[in-house]
Order: sequence, then C-alpha cells, then structure tokens
Amino acid sequence: MPNARLRERLIEALGSEAVKTAPEDLAVYAFDAYTDGGTPAAVVLPQTTRDVSAIVKIARDCGDPIVARGAGTGLCGGAVPIVGGVILSFARMNRVLQLDERNRRIYVQPGVINLDVSRRAATSGLFYAPDPSSQPISTIGGNIATNAGGAHCFAYGTTVNHVLALEVVDACGEVFETSTEHAGYDLTAALVGSEGTLGIVTAAWLRLLAFPESVRVALAAFDDIEAASSAVSAIVSAGLRPTALEMMDAVITRAVEAAFHAGYPTEAAALLLVENAGFEEDVAASEAAIHSIVMQHEARSWKSARDRAERDALWAGRKGAAGATGRIAPNYYTQDVCVPRSKLPDALRAVEAAAGANGITVGNVFHAGDGNLHPLLMYDKRDLRQVAAVIETGNEILQCAIDLGGTISGEHGIGWEKREAMTRVYSTADLATMARVRDVFDPRRMLNPEKIFPSGARCPEVAAQ
Repeated sequence: MPNARLRERLIEALGSEAVKTAPEDLAVYAFDAYTDGGTPAAVVLPQTTRDVSAIVKIARDCGDPIVARGAGTGLCGGAVPIVGGVILSFARMNRVLQLDERNRRIYVQPGVINLDVSRRAATSGLFYAPDPSSQPISTIGGNIATNAGGAHCFAYGTTVNHVLALEVVDACGEVFETSTEHAGYDLTAALVGSEGTLGIVTAAWLRLLAFPESVRVALAAFDDIEAASSAVSAIVSAGLRPTALEMMDAVITRAVEAAFHAGYPTEAAALLLVENAGFEEDVAASEAAIHSIVMQHEARSWKSARDRAERDALWAGRKGAAGATGRIAPNYYTQDVCVPRSKLPDALRAVEAAAGANGITVGNVFHAGDGNLHPLLMYDKRDLRQVAAVIETGNEILQCAIDLGGTISGEHGIGWEKREAMTRVYSTADLATMARVRDVFDPRRMLNPEKIFPSGARCPEVAAQ
C-alpha cells in the first residue's frame, strides 16, 4: 500500500515517536478552525530544519502532498489535508533561537506562539507588532503563511512589514534563505501570505519595535453604527493616525460585557475603541482631536482609560469578542473582507441584510481603521439548514465586498474556503500568472494542494489544482 510505504520511510527517518498514524491521532489534524476537513495519511512532528527537509524528500519520492500546520487556528481551511498526504506539524519547532536587542530583531522557529514573541521581547523593552485576535494561540509560521494582521496593523502594518528574513525548505527538500536587507528579488514578500504553497518556512527573523513612551485607550459609544463608521472616515481624513481603531456592534458588545465585564455600555448601538501611542505630547493631542471628531459625529459618550488596568480591560473585551459569541450560539463562522473606509456604512447594511434574509444572527466586530470587516455568523452546526444558511450568507458578504470596491480577504488568507471566489476578483490572465509563479517553486503541486487557486472546473484556463 502506498501509505504504508510512506509511513515506514518516515518512521525510519525520524523515529516512531515523531510519526503519528493511528486513526485517533490523524483525526486531531483533520480540521483547522474552518468547517471542512480531510484525513491525512500521516502526521509528522519535526524538531529541526533537517527533519523538515527529510520529510519533504520522502513525501516527494512517495508522491504524497505535504500540508504545513501551526496551531490550526486558521479560518479558511488553509491547513486542512484536502487530498490526504502528510501533515507537517510545527508543534515541536517552537523555540526562540536568538533575541538581538541592539538591532531590534528576533529569530524564531515557526511553531512559536505569536504572544510569546512579544513576551520574550518585552524583557528588552521591545514588542512584536502584528497581533491577530488569535495572538495567544496562533503561531508565527501560520501568521507568515496568511500575512496576518490584527488590531494594530492600521498603524504598524501586517506580518509582511515585520519579517526581515526567512529560512525555507522548498518542494524538493532543499533549504534556502531570503532577506529583505539585500538586493535582488524580494522572495521574502513573495513567501509571506503564500499559505505554504511556495515553500515551508522553518525559521524567521522578525522586526521588533520599542515600547512607546505613552499609550492611551478610549471608548466612544454611538446610538447609530453608521455614525460611528462615518466618524472613522473623518478621523483618517483629518490626517490622524491612531494605533488602533476597532468597532463592535450591539450584539457583540452585550455578549462581551456579559463575558468579560469590560465596562462597555450595553445600550449603545456601536462602540469605537481608539488607541494612541507615541510621545506623550503627541498622544494627548491626537486623543483630543479624535475626541472632538467623534463628538461631532454624535457619539453619546467618551471614556478614556485612566490607567493600565482600565486599558487592559477595554482591550480584553475586544480580543475576546469571538469567544463571547458562545453565549448566543454554540458555533460561529467568521467572514473576513475589506472595503474602502467610506463604504463601511454600506457594507454593514449589506451584512445585516444578508444575515437577515438567511435567518442568521450576525455580530460585527472589525478593524475599522482599514475597513477590514469580520462579521460573526452565529449558528448550530448540528442543524444542516443553519450550516447551509451560514455558507450562503458568507458568500453574499464576499460579493458585497467586491461590489463595494473591496476584496475577499483582509488577513485570514484564501485557503480552501475562498479559492473559487478568486475568479471574482482576478482575471484569467491574473490567475495564470500567479499559477506560473507557483510552478517555479513547486511544479508538482505537492505543497498544500487545492488551496488559493480555483479548481479547473471553475477556471478551466488555469490548471491550478
């Protein structure tokens, strides 16, 4: 049997303790945080780059695909083994290899948890800026694969802006390195966001930032979510650049307050969380200007955190928004789209209409500063009718974003979930060009197959299986 040969060779190379083949072990890796799954032939847990190289060479010889996996927090099926093959889990490649304080950078393995990077850097007065909501559990490797962002990407940029260099194993099992600090093709930028289809990242140098002198967090409450959205556009149009502009609607606010007691006013239709960081004089001036703008846009209240404890409480509510929806329904499905800031009111109306038409409860929590919406569609996965309604609602939200001049993903990636939607935003020529780039790195399509590109049935001109 082909799978038996694969397993035997993997065990011979890495030892039985590093290779999982029992059905109960494989089932653990059949899913990520998306709804669909698949069963791998084997799960392998390497500890070194040399191990990864050996795994890739064996899988290539056996003709089996490889799916690299971090913590399995991805929301688009990017780490799901759709066609079986080998799951390469980075659970044991989770070490910080070097902290370079003088040059404000840190060298890590891909299985390191995002928040642990900042915790380690904090000992030197530094931090790592990308902070997705899954920060306490998602890995750097996964963040690199999807070009993850977070609440602070409005000011600091997404993952690609903070990766300095990569160590990568290619589809033949050979190791190469990339760097943003040398002339030539910027392969680092090409690999960040490629979802493991161009190579497997085994180590990364990350840029660190110094803690700001001052941080202020405030909460503005509105009786109308469109007024709150308009205030966001006015803040940015005024040339102000807070480090975060996050918004929550009433559905999310009530769930969060019940769960975290963050001090959110539950009678408000929308909340705008504003953070300013930098030199104290600049922070004070920016907060005062933003306060003035939100009050001009009919905010009902404004609360500025008085100390670190209050700041942390306000942020804890926002960071825990998704989990708090468990008080409303047993399951939720997160969509991820971007629209121009000026179109936020239109997008929110469309989201509400789509959810209402399909009988789905929706809560909106999102990165308002850059127009990155994350509608949370709440349902019970045991009810197949609700599952179908959620999928249809998500599909309508994607189309709404496109119609408003936006795009189908802000930071979650494309993965398995959105690959067919790529034909809505890219021409056949666009997709064919991307496919040719992929073929340079992985002509046999062994690395994370069936991801990003549409199937041949939906885009016959692009052989992007």
